Amino acid sequence: MPTPPPSMAPRMTALILRVLTFAFLVASLAILTTDTTTLEIRDEVFKIRFKDVYSYRYMLAAIVFGIAYTVLQVAFTLNHIVKRNAETSGDGNLVFDFYGDKVISYMLATGAAAAIGATKDMKPLLTALGVSNSFLNKGYASASLLLLGFVCTAMLSVLSSYALPKKV
Repeated sequence: MPTPPPSMAPRMTALILRVLTFAFLVASLAILTTDTTTLEIRDEVFKIRFKDVYSYRYMLAAIVFGIAYTVLQVAFTLNHIVKRNAETSGDGNLVFDFYGDKVISYMLATGAAAAIGATKDMKPLLTALGVSNSFLNKGYASASLLLLGFVCTAMLSVLSSYALPKKV
């Protein structure tokens, strides 16, 4: 298998990290949106959904923004790789990468942190009320996958930080 030209290596690395980010975010979204349980108190049944927890709503927003940004960046990266036009990519795209990666990585990190904190705070209360641990475990799983998406985006943020001074 022939190796790509040296100028394409950073773009290929970015593409791999963006695809990983996308996979983690989609998995996190799937787990979060199916997170429901029922609670019985004195012959009344309550259905608890992820959208009943404000931190989970924030995590959902972070995931959706992260997916949208990642899809956009994958399209830009694929366009750049297909055209093999590394020298004339334009500094505007590098600046967008630089600031976009920073903003999205912080959004993903705060979404994961908010969900992990809320789940930890809810655990004693919901356990005392008899709610199954599957609701809380799905919250932890979704937040953990979001955290992995953040790690990939943080690596992309570092790569875009290194690429910017070379072109500007």
